[in-house]
Amino acid sequence: MTPLKTLFLNPPSFEKFDGGASSRWPATREIESYWYPVWLTYPAGMLEGSRLVDAPPHHLSWPDVVAILKDYEFLVLFTSTMGWDGDQKMAEVIKQAYPAIKIAFVGPPVTTSPDKALNECAAIDFICRREFDFSVVEFAQGKPLNEILGVSYKDASGTIQHNPDRPQVTPEQLDEMPWATEIYHRDLDVTKYNVPFLLHPFVSLYSTRGCPAQCTFCLWPQTLSGHAWRKRSTDDVAAEMKQAKQLFPHVKEFFFDDDTFNIQKARTIELCEKLAPLGLTWSCTSRVTTDYDTLKAMKDAGCRLLIVGYESGDPQILKNIKKGATVQRALDFTRDCHKLGLVVHGDFILGLPGETRESIRNTIEFAKQLDCETIQVSIAHAFPGTEFFDYAKQNGFITNEAMSDEGGHQMAHIEYPGLPVEYVMEMVHKFYDEYFFRPKAAFRVVWQAILHRDVPRLYTEAVSFMKLRSQRNKASRAAREASALKAQESVSMNA
Repeated sequence: MTPLKTLFLNPPSFEKFDGGASSRWPATREIESYWYPVWLTYPAGMLEGSRLVDAPPHHLSWPDVVAILKDYEFLVLFTSTMGWDGDQKMAEVIKQAYPAIKIAFVGPPVTTSPDKALNECAAIDFICRREFDFSVVEFAQGKPLNEILGVSYKDASGTIQHNPDRPQVTPEQLDEMPWATEIYHRDLDVTKYNVPFLLHPFVSLYSTRGCPAQCTFCLWPQTLSGHAWRKRSTDDVAAEMKQAKQLFPHVKEFFFDDDTFNIQKARTIELCEKLAPLGLTWSCTSRVTTDYDTLKAMKDAGCRLLIVGYESGDPQILKNIKKGATVQRALDFTRDCHKLGLVVHGDFILGLPGETRESIRNTIEFAKQLDCETIQVSIAHAFPGTEFFDYAKQNGFITNEAMSDEGGHQMAHIEYPGLPVEYVMEMVHKFYDEYFFRPKAAFRVVWQAILHRDVPRLYTEAVSFMKLRSQRNKASRAAREASALKAQESVSMNA
């Protein structure tokens, strides 16, 4: 049987919105950047005649997508918490244009709230909970919905049915799946993807799935991939990298976007032994628990940069979020990286459980002490389905359900006693100021841009960041003035 002609879609959203099928922190970035829709590549590779469309980086509008859909019978749309409202509205439009098309939604929001999704959007034929690779493939191949594991749908009477959960994809199945890089080569323009701290152009992929860490705020393990860590064989990963080097001779860097790429020493060293002969430049995610010997093996095999989630410089907050790391271990790890010549991009979050003005100051000083080459400072977001969300909801710390402004930019939506949301926003900018306006840090950024012939990109990113900074400062001032006016009115009423 010929499968349904299927379109896999990372949908249009806010301008420059990076919230699709691999973004753990969906938002419009301070600096325009896009991650690859890795999750959609595997089923796309398993279905003959399919196509993967990644709208945001390719600057495709909803009318563009609707026009493309005239040639397809089945749409698989990866939705995000921030993009949900727009995605369901467009699903209705698509169904009106093509009444016979089947529509499935996948992604965190429909995993955590399947009933809500099916009740709010009549255009959705079914949703897939958690890992959706085989569920959508089976449907496209003709299997009845009531026989497909891991899906939720409305039956003929309008009653929502939740089929039993699908077992997680096994390591053996991961090895049998098509390679993400082959689908990129078939369907995407890799020059459209930009991440400021990675060399351009770059290509990203996964070598594992799942994460055994218990970080309370992290989206993927709690909503999509789970905590079970499953590894592709090192032979399979090395074979994909060898072919990818041939498919993308112009790519400057490959990035392993695993949640926990190097969490297991023996596996990391084994993989590095197979990557070293390929002569690749690559980067990856890393935990601060990685020891010196593992880092050295990575460096010797061509590793250039590590993305490290430090999150906070306050010991109590690290305990509150179950980070499984200490401030001292982070300092020792970073020292080892610098000794080996590994570049570090540090990720920090303001507004995590237990945050105070003092703990924010601790984190800023901690970041300066680490002295990573680049940093990213995010605002804590409590995504539905995470332990952090449950904590914030139960304690009444969520000030509003909107996590973003009208442009999809991150906005503080968690407020603790004595820590106003506008203060957290102000401290994000103060964090960046104090960090990057140090002479050493500023020189390093400019020098790296010169070294990698990326000066035009640096200029564009700087202009973009300063524009958003100005917008956010205006919003913070307006919020502060509104709070002051409200307090004044309260005093007047009680006088």
